[in-house]
Amino acid sequence: MSKKQFKAESKKLLDLMINSIYTHKEIFLRELISNSSDALDKLYYQSLQSGDTGVKRGDFVIEIRPDKDSRTLTISDNGIGMTAEELEKDLGTIARSGSQSFKDDMLKDGDDADGSSQAAKAARATDIIGQFGVGFYSAFMVADDVQVTSRAYGQSEANIWESKGADGYSINPAARDENGTTIVLHLKEDTDDEKYSEYLEEYKIRELIRKYSDYVHYPIKMMVTKTRQVDDPNAEDGKRTESYQELDTLNSMEPIWKRQKSKVKPEDYNEYYKTKFMDYEDPAKVIRTSVEGVSSYTALLFIPGHVPYDYYTKQYEKGLQLYSSGVMIMERCKELLPDYFNFVKGLVDSQDLSLNISREMLQHDRQLKFIEKNLEKKIKKELAQWMKDDREGYEKFFANFGNQLKYGIYDNFGMNKDLLSDLILFTSSKEKKKVSLDEYIERMKEDQKYIYYAAGETVDKIEMLPQTKAAVDKGYEVLYFTDDIDEFSMRMMQNYKEKEFKSVADEDMSGGAEEDAEKKKQAEEDNKPVIDFIKETIGDKISDVIISMRLSDNPCCLSSKGEISLEMEKTLNRMPGAGGVKADRVLEINPESDVIKKLKATLEADDKDTSASYARLLYDQAVLLSGLEIDDPAGLAADINSLIGK
Repeated sequence: MSKKQFKAESKKLLDLMINSIYTHKEIFLRELISNSSDALDKLYYQSLQSGDTGVKRGDFVIEIRPDKDSRTLTISDNGIGMTAEELEKDLGTIARSGSQSFKDDMLKDGDDADGSSQAAKAARATDIIGQFGVGFYSAFMVADDVQVTSRAYGQSEANIWESKGADGYSINPAARDENGTTIVLHLKEDTDDEKYSEYLEEYKIRELIRKYSDYVHYPIKMMVTKTRQVDDPNAEDGKRTESYQELDTLNSMEPIWKRQKSKVKPEDYNEYYKTKFMDYEDPAKVIRTSVEGVSSYTALLFIPGHVPYDYYTKQYEKGLQLYSSGVMIMERCKELLPDYFNFVKGLVDSQDLSLNISREMLQHDRQLKFIEKNLEKKIKKELAQWMKDDREGYEKFFANFGNQLKYGIYDNFGMNKDLLSDLILFTSSKEKKKVSLDEYIERMKEDQKYIYYAAGETVDKIEMLPQTKAAVDKGYEVLYFTDDIDEFSMRMMQNYKEKEFKSVADEDMSGGAEEDAEKKKQAEEDNKPVIDFIKETIGDKISDVIISMRLSDNPCCLSSKGEISLEMEKTLNRMPGAGGVKADRVLEINPESDVIKKLKATLEADDKDTSASYARLLYDQAVLLSGLEIDDPAGLAADINSLIGK
């Protein structure tokens, strides 16, 4: 038969598909194996329709044969095959899919010979992967000559389709012993940028099948050379090594997520996780879920037992592996996980994906959004149950990934705070144990209006704060915020179950009980000269000086008012380009302290220099207790030396 031209947009369209549609050349093997799997499915389903008992699914096989000498890679199957007319239609017309036509035929009205309902036919047809008829042409990314020899089931004649690219193709009679299709790829010559010959290496073929086609439900076999010891009386040790060839099955065929749950042991999941996701530790938790409905899918998710080494780097990428009927479509589908659950690893397998023409991305995101929302709810539910059933295990998880949940609360203006807020834990002033917000609220005092917290670098430093001691002495439980994100998240939450958050370092915590109001008012009058002098001496470093009724042992402390707290100031100023963020600092003084009384006495004695040294030392002391850096260390030393010398 003479050479023919492609019936589509010829060279331009084929060039587009070869050079633009596919981002990775290696997927050509996935596409050709998927086509072979489709051909086997078609024969099996057709035999069910016709009642042909001679077709046994267990006899089906896909075979791969690399030949380095001839630089050919052969993919062969014993599926339904194609007639000359089908070769003309399905391979001669780019973007016409025989699988799609077969699927459409399967969905026509009427029952099968075996009595299958329309729904059953739809379920079977869904398993056939091909949709656009372009996957085959990915072969031209790695081959400059492609030969397809095919014999249709029930036919005695075979034909060979051959093409060297966009210039056209030919179809001629050929010989084939049985039904099925054999594709021979004549690989391109290697270049500096592309090493096409690696696709003839056993290790590379195994790698690609394990990556993309491990769960194709037919055996994928390859003839490999092995060695064995045989008896040889002429050999020195009576043995010699001989080589032999054997067909090896390269794929596992049955995905672990499709096995009955009762037949999968925890160690099976652990081994799968460590092998597929390159981890050296067992996962901390395994989540498996299946959903049937608008978008049917199965998900197998893992929460790592430790923080990945690159988790806090730009190189870390979130995402789940995405499979379509057991064939991997994407290595990392980011759309399946929200950022606050980005530590989750695993996969989703769905038959209902609207794949784009290259099968590498999705045409529509409706199914993805549906799956993502369902997975979000499932992960949340599993985490909440984990906290309840295995507190020790959950706390280990939270130590690893709790900050990510807190970032989720803060991100997007608190949009996800209701979803995440009951999952977070903080160290409590009671017994120094981790508690949830629900547990805190359960043991609040009857008249307590707020959830109290104190922020600092460590628990020990927080406990040194005079404000913390004052709150604890009043019988309040205080949550210790030791992570940079903590206070930002709480400010975004504003409240939890109608209980507002209140920092013990806030300026309005200094007022004390109602019965102390008169005492405070009198102290303010008595110490007005002290207050005014400190304001004048310290200047704009503070926004106010106030009398505090909550300080028992300390002469002073630093608090803040407004949206920026002292801890937030520290955090923000550690960021690049922060530009000197400042909280509105308030110096609280204890009128009962001997130090304040001494300052008052020096003022009354008109010893302004000593009074100024006292005022500056009080402020610097409060700054240091708050974990902030003092502005003038040399001035601090001078004041100390001056007072020691008197």
